[in-house]
Amino acid sequence: MSSMLPKLSKCISFTASRDWVYRHLFAAAGLRSVATDLGEGTTMHCWVPKLHKPCKPSLLLVHGFGANAMWQYGEHIRHLMPHFNVYVPDLVFFGESFTSRDDRSESFQARCVAKMMEAHGVHRMSLVGISYGGFVGYSVAVQFPDLVEKLVLCCAGVCLEEVDMENGLFRVSNLNEAASILVPQTPDKLRELMKLSFVRPARGVPSWFLQDFIQVMCTVHIEEKRELLEAILKDRQLSNLPKIQVLYEDSQYCRFTLEQPTLIIWGEEDQIFPLELGHRLKRSETGKSLWSRHIGESAQMVVIKNAGHAVNLEKAKEFSKHLKAFLIDTHTTKSCPSSPLASGEKNDL
Repeated sequence: MSSMLPKLSKCISFTASRDWVYRHLFAAAGLRSVATDLGEGTTMHCWVPKLHKPCKPSLLLVHGFGANAMWQYGEHIRHLMPHFNVYVPDLVFFGESFTSRDDRSESFQARCVAKMMEAHGVHRMSLVGISYGGFVGYSVAVQFPDLVEKLVLCCAGVCLEEVDMENGLFRVSNLNEAASILVPQTPDKLRELMKLSFVRPARGVPSWFLQDFIQVMCTVHIEEKRELLEAILKDRQLSNLPKIQVLYEDSQYCRFTLEQPTLIIWGEEDQIFPLELGHRLKRSETGKSLWSRHIGESAQMVVIKNAGHAVNLEKAKEFSKHLKAFLIDTHTTKSCPSSPLASGEKNDL
């Protein structure tokens, strides 16, 4: 029977079948697939609520490098849908999102996300960003502080510096090697990615199965994704990292105070963005001024044991538990009347 599987895979893609299952799970959960034209050659795809409920807050889930948004949040949708209007976009050059522009920065991705949410009538939301999605989420909070109510950064090495690679902080020694692993084109490179992402990666996965995954998920926008990686690393210095500044005036002292409710989640054995980067973000200071910290004094940090970079998949239940504890307010209503979709939603697929 096992000898028939490689032949069967030529007729039936197991990866495409799994993707089909995720699509139906998202639809059954109350989401629909929408592509929004942002202008200037950019289209962003997003899973949005079929029925927007004004009594519920909005939540944006931003994925990292990998298959697509569905694969990274598929285990968590059912836990979050009862409490939020959930939005799950594909970042530019992932899934069904693309642009003809040549900007590869996370700040451009953040502007696309903000514009897409505005098109759907969302002006206030919480945001969860995993890995590269955390880079984008951090930039959204910096550029649009009034848009983000609460921020969760999961294994997001926003405090990395270009010199860290030279100093041996990462398991990979240069950008080309990192790109060959994070945008794998061979079964061996995909195996290497699995070893770096999971504490206990699946063993004995046949090459034909891995090649099927690569063919379905990793053969589009290869060069553009490598450019995205280069953009987050090139000339990066912690001293240049912009701070999230949610401001209010203290009339007694005639000054402003910075505060952004933020949760940092990290896998203790992360080999892609080591835990040191999480601690660096939590304590990062550039001086003794009022704006010394990047994310505020009240930022919380959770380190999940026996988990690696793919903590959202490897420890899905624990990950969801921490998300809910941080994001869900006591006054959040689990059941409320339905309302029509926001007027900005269009291009239903």
